[in-house]
Amino acid sequence: MPRMTMRDRMLAVVQGKPHDRVPFVTYQGMAPLSEAWDLVGRGNLGVLRWVSVYRNETPHCRFDQEPIVQDGHKGVRTTLRTPEGDLAQEKFFTPAFGDSGPAATHKQFVTEPGDYKVVQTYFRDTRVHAEPEALPQVLRELGDDGSVQVTVNRTPWQALWVEWVRMEDLAWHLAEAPAVVEETMALMGEVLLAQCRMAAASPAPYVCFPDNITAPMVGVERFRKYGAPYYRAMAGMLDGRPVYVHMDGDLKVLWQAIGESGVGGIDSMSPPPDNDTSVADALRLWPQMRVAVNFPSSVHLRPAADVYAAAREILDQGGSSGRLQIQISEDMPPGAWLKSFPEIVRAIADFGKAA
Repeated sequence: MPRMTMRDRMLAVVQGKPHDRVPFVTYQGMAPLSEAWDLVGRGNLGVLRWVSVYRNETPHCRFDQEPIVQDGHKGVRTTLRTPEGDLAQEKFFTPAFGDSGPAATHKQFVTEPGDYKVVQTYFRDTRVHAEPEALPQVLRELGDDGSVQVTVNRTPWQALWVEWVRMEDLAWHLAEAPAVVEETMALMGEVLLAQCRMAAASPAPYVCFPDNITAPMVGVERFRKYGAPYYRAMAGMLDGRPVYVHMDGDLKVLWQAIGESGVGGIDSMSPPPDNDTSVADALRLWPQMRVAVNFPSSVHLRPAADVYAAAREILDQGGSSGRLQIQISEDMPPGAWLKSFPEIVRAIADFGKAA
């Protein structure tokens, strides 16, 4: 088979077409691209960029941000201002990554059932507008080096506990004030479906929900009630193009529910030793599923030989399926790419020779 570009390989996995080797891809921003390309070769490392094909406008609500410091730790306070009142969230940066890296949430917007009325005001105020030039612009910028992951909002349950309210509080609120929580999720869902319609109208190769699914935080019942209906709705809009969902945690108790959900691709699936679903499990359970597997974050801390061995295990389980992509889509230890990227690229090359 003639040598393919990285974009061609990535799209071939999505579209179920033959390709010359398993793509190795990084989310944009996970490593300095020019240095990584110098290290492993530009044709050996693809780029995956998230892009929205819409914009949300809230004429009567806004988010304000200000820097904060607590016990010497830098962070940011984000305040949602609405006609119904204001809510604030506080996050503090992880010292190892600096002020531009990931931040841990210290305080969420919602702490009491009454706070949901403010969130409802925000979603009632949200207007979704198409941005038809966003996708072509990003594709021009990427060229042959990569492809896009067209995104929409998280589904309502996932959005609540990830973005708005601590899980402990959400569990109590759902028990004590279920009506206001359900009403909030319904409004979030209306905005989400408007985004889905715009994503489906674009030439996106697929659409990905950034849901951060992990079984202990959603459970089978809530996955089926609050997530799967949106996945199936999106699948019905896409005319055969797959729906992807970012599922980066333990999945085993959701195996059957995932198979029934209409999902055609798992983004950032995290296999053992970090989580409980292997590439072999995924390919066996879901015969049409594309598996964009995050290289296990913990393995970056091990010697180079272990990185190579872990990459070969992933390839041995799924490299011949045509449905596998290895990617860097979760945070790595700082500088780990210098050791890991060459070993992953070498394993892919060796696997291709063996095949």
